[in-house]
Amino acid sequence: MDGLSRSRLAAVIGDPARHSRSPAIHNAAFASTGIDWVFTAFEVPAGDGAAALDAMRVLQLAGLSVTMPLKSEVAEAADVRDDVVEVLGAANCIVALGDGRLRAANTDAAGFIAALRADAGVVPEGIRVALLGAGGAARAVAWGLADAGAADIAVINRTPARAQAAADAANAASSEAKPGRVGSIDDIAGADLVVNATSVGMGAGSSTDPQRSAMPCDPARLLPGQVAVDLIYEPLETAWLAGLRERGIEAHNGLSMLVFQAAAAFELWTGIEAPVDVMRQAAVAGRA
Repeated sequence: MDGLSRSRLAAVIGDPARHSRSPAIHNAAFASTGIDWVFTAFEVPAGDGAAALDAMRVLQLAGLSVTMPLKSEVAEAADVRDDVVEVLGAANCIVALGDGRLRAANTDAAGFIAALRADAGVVPEGIRVALLGAGGAARAVAWGLADAGAADIAVINRTPARAQAAADAANAASSEAKPGRVGSIDDIAGADLVVNATSVGMGAGSSTDPQRSAMPCDPARLLPGQVAVDLIYEPLETAWLAGLRERGIEAHNGLSMLVFQAAAAFELWTGIEAPVDVMRQAAVAGRA
C-alpha cells in the first residue's frame, strides 16, 4: 500500500466510462516511460462534472480525461480555460496546476489533425470538408481543421442552429478566412474529406444490435479518391466504414484520434514526450 500511495493518480470520467480504452492506453504509457502513475476510470453521471473536479482537488489527482456527457460541465467548472476551450465550451482534459487550480484543455482537435496525417497522409491546408454532426466532437474537429487551414468546412446536421454553432467554431479558429458554413448532404459529393462526428453506428454490444448497422449517410454518396473518417472506434469497423471500403474508398476509424488526443493529454500532465507507438498498441489490444 505504501508504494501505491506514492503513485500519482489520473483517471477518465464520464458515463459510461468503464468501457473506455483510456486506462489501457495511459497505463501502458506510464509503464513505458517509467513514471509512477496509475490511470483508472470513474463513472460520473451528467450533472456531477463540477463535483468531480472538487473531488479531483481533494484527492489530489494529477489529471483527468473527460468524455460524454461531462465536457461542457468541466469546462465551466475549471479555474483556467485554454483558448480552444473558451471557443468550444468543452474540455476533454483537466490538468492539475499544483496550486489547487485546475486547467481545462481540449486535445480532441489536435488529436484529430494528428490522426488524419498519420492514417491518411492528409494535410488539411486547402481541403474541402463535409462534416456530419454538430456536437462537441464535431465542433472540435471543425476548429482543428480550420486552424490547420482547411478551405471549406460544410457542417451537415438536421438542426441548422447546431450546425451554425459548429461552423462558428471553425470560423473562430481562423483570423482571416472563414471556412465554416452550414451545409447540406449534397456537399459530400464535392468534399475531399468526409467526417462522421455523430454517434450513428456506435455500439460495444452484440454485432446484431440494430444501432450498429445504422449509417450517418449512404456510402454511395462518396466516390473513390475521397477520404472518409468515422470518429467511432467502438466497433473498430462500423457498418458505414465497411460500406465505404467495399466501394474502394479510403476510410479510417477513430482509434488514432483517441490515441493522439491521449498522447497530448499525457504530455500536458507529465511534461514527458508521449510514447505514441506504445499507446497505439495498447489501444488496439483493447481495455485494461
